[in-house]
Amino acid sequence: MSTISASPSPLSPINALSPLDGRYASKLVNLRPLMSEQGYMQRRVQVEVAWFIALSDAGFDEFKPLSPGARTYLLGLVKNFSETDALAIKDIEKTTNHDVKAVEYWIKSKFDARPELMAVGEFVHFACTSEDINNTSHALQLKGSRELVLLPALDKVISKMREMAHAFAAQPMLSRTHGQTASPTTVGKEIANVVVRLVNARAKIAAVPLLAKMNGAVGNYNAHLSAWPEHDWEAFSRKVIETPEPLGLGLTFQPYSIQIEPHDYMAELFDAIARTNTILIDWSRDVWGYVSVGYFKQRLKAGEIGSSTMPHKVNPIDFENAEGNLGLANALLKHLSEKLPISRWQRDLTDSTVLRNMGVALGYAVLAYNSLTVGLGKLELNAEALDDDLNGAWEVLAEPIQTVMRRYGVQGAYEKLKEVTRGKTVQAADLHALIASLEIPDAEKTRLLAMTPGSYVGMAAELAKRV
Repeated sequence: MSTISASPSPLSPINALSPLDGRYASKLVNLRPLMSEQGYMQRRVQVEVAWFIALSDAGFDEFKPLSPGARTYLLGLVKNFSETDALAIKDIEKTTNHDVKAVEYWIKSKFDARPELMAVGEFVHFACTSEDINNTSHALQLKGSRELVLLPALDKVISKMREMAHAFAAQPMLSRTHGQTASPTTVGKEIANVVVRLVNARAKIAAVPLLAKMNGAVGNYNAHLSAWPEHDWEAFSRKVIETPEPLGLGLTFQPYSIQIEPHDYMAELFDAIARTNTILIDWSRDVWGYVSVGYFKQRLKAGEIGSSTMPHKVNPIDFENAEGNLGLANALLKHLSEKLPISRWQRDLTDSTVLRNMGVALGYAVLAYNSLTVGLGKLELNAEALDDDLNGAWEVLAEPIQTVMRRYGVQGAYEKLKEVTRGKTVQAADLHALIASLEIPDAEKTRLLAMTPGSYVGMAAELAKRV
């Protein structure tokens, strides 16, 4: 019977509950500073500081513009934010039982021995509701994750696949529609098909505007106007949100909201990522199949074992891991996109705990992209296997032969080829005999007789090189 230790060990990769912080921790080091609790706190500090500095420049008699030294110091709190700082905020939260208030108190604690800042300390978090800080912080987290981690990881996949599309543009390959032999294509063209899909999907991810609001408890600037009724608070809020970092947030202004930003942009972003992942699930399964039938070999890695009992095996584990992690990512992304735009009346808290899992969803996606990049880098084309398949599938030339017959008005062209090929093992001689008997121009007969399954690829090579 298993037992649970009364004194759990300190958290480490070996005892982490999530494999993203355990087994795969080293693969997600770039995402963790952005989407972790510490990353979330740092963005909260960034928002509070940006709002505070902007208030000092708003022209209020009660809050004069901050000195250059004070501004540099405040921006340094954001830039140099550390794990120690995050833990200090968590320690304050033990008393406040409110995470945003803990951030406010931590910032004020940093004003000690700085008379200029201590005198205006009450303007930290001025007129803000917690969601003014949280929604902007979430948008900043997504901004950093999209620009610095997610898209670069996806770009590596696209770049490698484009390289492969060009390299294998002219390598003929037997198609298998419905799993059956079909008109030949080229390896490069099949990869190019996926590249085009991914490029379009990537553009959709990159194009989603990241929205933010700073308009108070129910979206009407109630508290703001109670203090300065004549001030244009909407314009002020827009400026803070849309001014580029570090003095602003570099986001897109959301003019209408309840207490929370509606999260529709998040749903759009997560749906765009999920669609990209679906394309990659499709591709992962296809590559798995191509490895299975021997179209690709996998470059060996010294010391690596494919099976505990079958020493010959080289498993396509990178593509299997990618498929599994893409599925996990999409399960979370789907829930995020379906749940987040829903809030009871002016606010409920069901979004808060869900939003803390954004990094998990993105983490599984990034993990999968990295697996695909590694897996694609191991692939070696097996031209011999590809050619052998084509040489055993002369029946695929039934299509061009009957199409030429139709051009010259030969009656029953389709039916004649069906009789010769359907459900049969077709040899080159069978087709050549038929071609020789056709009442078509001799030049066309010569052209058809010269055709092989490997040469019947249309403009596949050109299309692959163009991508």
